[in-house]
Amino acid sequence: MSMLAIGTIGLGLTIVLMIVRVPVGIALGVVGFVGFTWITNFDTALKMLGLAPYSAVASDSLTVIPLFILMGQFASQAGLSRDLFAVANSFLGHRRGGLAMATVAACGGFAAICGSSLATAATMSATALPEMRRYGYDVRLSTGSIAAGGTIGILIPPSIILLIYGFLTEQSIGKLFLAGVVPGIVMIGLFMLTIQIVVALKPSLAPRAERAGLKSSLSELAKIADVAVLFIIVIGGMYVGIFTATEGAAVGAAGAFGAAVLRRRMSLEAFVSSLIETAKLSAMIFAILLGAIILGYFLTVTQMPSLLAQFITDLKAPPFAIMGAIIVSYLIMGALMDEMAMILLTVPIFYPVSQALGFDPIWFGVIIVIVCQAGMIAPPVGINVFLLAGMNPDIPLASIYRGILPFLAAMVVLLGLLMVFPDIALWLPRTMK
Repeated sequence: MSMLAIGTIGLGLTIVLMIVRVPVGIALGVVGFVGFTWITNFDTALKMLGLAPYSAVASDSLTVIPLFILMGQFASQAGLSRDLFAVANSFLGHRRGGLAMATVAACGGFAAICGSSLATAATMSATALPEMRRYGYDVRLSTGSIAAGGTIGILIPPSIILLIYGFLTEQSIGKLFLAGVVPGIVMIGLFMLTIQIVVALKPSLAPRAERAGLKSSLSELAKIADVAVLFIIVIGGMYVGIFTATEGAAVGAAGAFGAAVLRRRMSLEAFVSSLIETAKLSAMIFAILLGAIILGYFLTVTQMPSLLAQFITDLKAPPFAIMGAIIVSYLIMGALMDEMAMILLTVPIFYPVSQALGFDPIWFGVIIVIVCQAGMIAPPVGINVFLLAGMNPDIPLASIYRGILPFLAAMVVLLGLLMVFPDIALWLPRTMK
């Protein structure tokens, strides 16, 4: 049996294990270890298992992951999501579809201090959905805007997915974060435009709310000054070279803690809860990383990534046509597995291909994240959709899926814009000091 066939079988088995709900880290690690043993021998595989994974994750640079998670936990305790929605609502709520647009805007703001799609969607579901229900919004529009808005959490920095991509490809975390800023803003704009188009076609979906006065709007705006300052310090500090991504994460966590204390929302119980949740999420991510590293060693000895890159290069097809095929494959996989599994499983394979085709690695990272965003709301899995359905059992799952379809179209538009105008993602990182 050829090495390429062994590698293909291994990937197939990994996907099957994920589909039957074997934990991602275990699925990756078991297939990687068994495959590595098959190609080499048991003693060599044991040595790899004992040395390689630890040496890979023992890097100080990976402390950025728990620090940014802790930043998001403190921000949630500070109640920043409620204030962000209140501000967006005061400026947009009186428009037809304004509450849905305010939800998307608040998701973008919360994403800038959270970095988690699930946390953003869950928080905004508890904050915005009751308000939209009170004004009689159609359930498809309200849940669709929350599910889609939640995905912004993995694009606008700090993004855990971009962190993982940077670790796997050895790219600058600071540049990856900056590359997500403009596409994230464009995505927020496209989602709002989508809402406007939907309600223009059927106004009954979204009644108008009351108009807030200018004084009230400015008063609400003052409540999120700390959010704006925190984002500027963390991202701006990395942009001008004052501190690294890890230092920025530490500053962000300290700033979010300070904001929670000043708002008198950081009790001892909330502090302990934030630490416990950070430890749980960090442990889960590192377990998945360990599994991915083991699988990566297996794929390396099969030479599958390099063989695939060489095969695609020899096709002489237009690079953007091949990239389009890669995007389509991501969209298909995104409907079957979560974004973390998809990143860890595919980046070791498709990243060498993208490099062989001459694509910028930072740009490719942003493309992958956007496709992962689509996967988080696309049927039949759509983890954000299942989250909303679980939090709101009275809402049929089919209604939520129908609500996200226009937003999926907006994501496809953004992918097209990035394919035609890659500087949307690359301009800001190029100016980084």
